[in-house]
Amino acid sequence: MDIVTPILLGIVEGLTEFLPVSSTGHLILATKLLGYDAARWEVFNIVIQLGAILAVIVLYWRTFWAVLMGLARRDAASWRFLRNILVAFIPAGVIGLALHKKIEALLSNAQVVAVALIVGGIVILLVERLAKRQNVAGVADIPLPTVAGIGFIQCLAMVPGVSRSGATIMGALALGVERRTAAEFSFFLAIPTMMGATVIELYKNRHELTAPGAVGLPTIGVGFLVSFLVAIVVIRAFVTIVTKHGFAPFAWYRIAAGAAALVWLNII
Repeated sequence: MDIVTPILLGIVEGLTEFLPVSSTGHLILATKLLGYDAARWEVFNIVIQLGAILAVIVLYWRTFWAVLMGLARRDAASWRFLRNILVAFIPAGVIGLALHKKIEALLSNAQVVAVALIVGGIVILLVERLAKRQNVAGVADIPLPTVAGIGFIQCLAMVPGVSRSGATIMGALALGVERRTAAEFSFFLAIPTMMGATVIELYKNRHELTAPGAVGLPTIGVGFLVSFLVAIVVIRAFVTIVTKHGFAPFAWYRIAAGAAALVWLNII
């Protein structure tokens, strides 16, 4: 097993899954840059996202435990928390299944990623400047219409390079949710969204995992572990950064990375 490749891709995934910079887009560009067979590593790139998702569960286990206990006690806030996550997940679940083949066709297009990075960076700067006063704090306190709106906005991330976390966070900010709550809601919403995508990909490609030359489970396991460990560190730092400095640093990074990728893609 080539140990370097899954480690590198695991680092990229862990670094970018929860930042508004597009983990899928970065994995596509990394695969292109390093000369890997994109089709061969497609399942790997999707499955190792679960490692990053596990990091959320570990870091926020007290929140999830409190919600679970609250559900057992029929606590209204806990039920609103669960409702908000599920309602926001539904649009991506339905539209993702309906457009699955078209989405897959975009996953090998690095040009789309580069353009989406630039456009997304500009959108982040505009939202930071123009969004109305953010006064909704707490995932359970987000109104249902706002939750539904965030869910539909998340679907924009089906275009690689847009960023699932970026779409949900910016959507939440634009709809009046304060920064920390917007970031944490994006973390929690990632759990059903990415788990659903991973289960579908594993089932669809179950035979390819053991085919000759395929990226097998041991390699996926290495990427999973690396993405988990890196994401643990990134999530803590991300919440601190956005609370103090907002999202503009990530917007400028997106624009620079997208522009550099376009130049590179057009000279190779």
